[in-house]
Amino acid sequence: MGESLVSKKFLAKTESAEYFRMHPDVNVLKIGGQSIMDRGSKALFPIIDVLLQAKEQFKILLMTGGGTRARHVYNIGVDLGMPTGVLSKLGDKVSSQNAEMLAVLLAKHGGVRIGHGDHLEQLTMFCQEGYLPITTGIPPYGFFEHPAEFGSIPPHRTDSGAFLLAENIGAKSLIYLKDERGLYSDDPKKAKNIEELQFIDRISVSDLMTMDLDDLIVERPVLTFLKNSKCLKQFQVIDALRHPEHILAALNGEHVGTIVYKD
Repeated sequence: MGESLVSKKFLAKTESAEYFRMHPDVNVLKIGGQSIMDRGSKALFPIIDVLLQAKEQFKILLMTGGGTRARHVYNIGVDLGMPTGVLSKLGDKVSSQNAEMLAVLLAKHGGVRIGHGDHLEQLTMFCQEGYLPITTGIPPYGFFEHPAEFGSIPPHRTDSGAFLLAENIGAKSLIYLKDERGLYSDDPKKAKNIEELQFIDRISVSDLMTMDLDDLIVERPVLTFLKNSKCLKQFQVIDALRHPEHILAALNGEHVGTIVYKD
């Protein structure tokens, strides 16, 4: 009781051989904002069809990204000289809007929006009753957001929020639904010749951090989270835009994109 909670020696003693997992059967699926939601019905409706099939077989929590509208408000805020914490407060509204739209689209099929951090202990119950819970992906850092290592864009956005929630509920899996096959050595949208890029189908988080790539398909803090995780051992990034069927495959434990795993 008299410890400062700073001592490395003391903190090492708090390590557990096995951590309690609140929802070990729940799969967290994060739907990209710019990659999926911003593309409208053409992109989203085929994914919804697959999600409706999946919810009959799997327990699922959907989380939404921000996308282009978040980037717009970041751009304005940066131009005005806003600090990182203020940008975080500004950008979190868009992910919430996307969660609301997704909940409306899925309402007649049991889609239910849950509050940010509310009712998480009831996730398994929602799934067992036939509901499809949906929440915003943005973590609630707000004014308490960490200073960015480079620039001022909030480092913890919706990819980070999805990982943190999946880790802390002890989820079965974490799958990022994107518009690319997975991780490449550089951004394939900007590359002049995608064939010259290296596709990385499976890699340890330590090796990926050592590569120190200029760009990544997930937010950089996610790598640190995985390196320090207690429950999650890996996450997978899949192309749900061109291959919605990969969602079912990934939920079945198949390797259909890029898997980043804990050493």
